[in-house]
Amino acid sequence: MSEINQITGRQLAAARALTGLGQADLAALANISAPTLRRMEASEGPLTGMANNIAAVVRVLYEHGVLFLDGPYSGDGGPGVRLQKKS
Repeated sequence: MSEINQITGRQLAAARALTGLGQADLAALANISAPTLRRMEASEGPLTGMANNIAAVVRVLYEHGVLFLDGPYSGDGGPGVRLQKKS
């Protein structure tokens, strides 16, 4: 997925779970508060919040190997997440 403004709260929560990071850990790595991350993950539909906070969280998840999927790469055409293969 190329546009971070299309990532959903559920995708964000699933991505965090795949990495094994707790909310407090991911929030600290992204330099945001845990309540801010909780609000993002609770978003219905596309993520809500300040663009710089969303970008920081997505960056950390990318660094932990997360790929956000949409379209034909997600099986049924809906949003998804997966971890990259480690080389």
